[in-house]
Amino acid sequence: MPQFSNAMEVFKLLDKSNCRRCNEPTCLAFASKVFLGQKSLDRCPALDPEIKKKYANASGPRTLPAAADMEGMVTGMKQEIAHCDLEQAAERTQGSFAKGWLTLKVFGKPLAINNEGRIKTDLHVNPWMVVPILHYVLSARGRQIKGQWMAFRELKDAREKSNLFVRRVEEPLKNIADRYPALFEDLVDMFSGATQDSPFDADVSLVLYPLPLLPMMVCYWKPEEGMDSELTLFFDESADENGGYEMVFNLAAGMVRMFEKFAQTHGGA
Repeated sequence: MPQFSNAMEVFKLLDKSNCRRCNEPTCLAFASKVFLGQKSLDRCPALDPEIKKKYANASGPRTLPAAADMEGMVTGMKQEIAHCDLEQAAERTQGSFAKGWLTLKVFGKPLAINNEGRIKTDLHVNPWMVVPILHYVLSARGRQIKGQWMAFRELKDAREKSNLFVRRVEEPLKNIADRYPALFEDLVDMFSGATQDSPFDADVSLVLYPLPLLPMMVCYWKPEEGMDSELTLFFDESADENGGYEMVFNLAAGMVRMFEKFAQTHGGA
């Protein structure tokens, strides 16, 4: 049985028209889901019949893409950015546009991108962050924040990936918080976070804005006698229309990697 080694192998088979008839915002988003085993290649209505026959049983691993694959996705998405109307995208993403650059607030700090795919920012962004940022530019629908918080598993189509989200995002972030008591105070200072009363009775409730229309609430319950600490991330209901669960997954995974380095530098964690 043929097996795809990365999402770009799938992407190269597609016509790259971003027709959306597969119900995905871009051909690259569709390729990613085929690679992860979440969709079959024949769901592409524009696929050449010979390619469809050759790869009828092809699959990819149902795991988180490796860093090298994320780099390949960055390259593919930059090709799509080349054809994106960034001025129009600024309206959908709650960004600003001037002199060929779309500027977004990422954790409250400016990040600018142009049609060449160049990125200017003082943030240390890794491929896990770049992919969802580009995805947001290409596909966010500009839905206003609703103020209704949902766990990752409650996002549309996210349930099958919820256990992986716990292992790759929530548990590592909880471990950082356990080792680094000043984490949440520093996230307020360094990443424009804001504490607020928790609707979930958490000891710490912090709202971050990794992207303008994708707020994230971090709820942390401190360890008590005989009980371990707990941490859960919540997302606004509008996340389904301003990126979707896959983008949220990658964004949160990239955030954790960024916070791990931050904690090592500032907290010795």
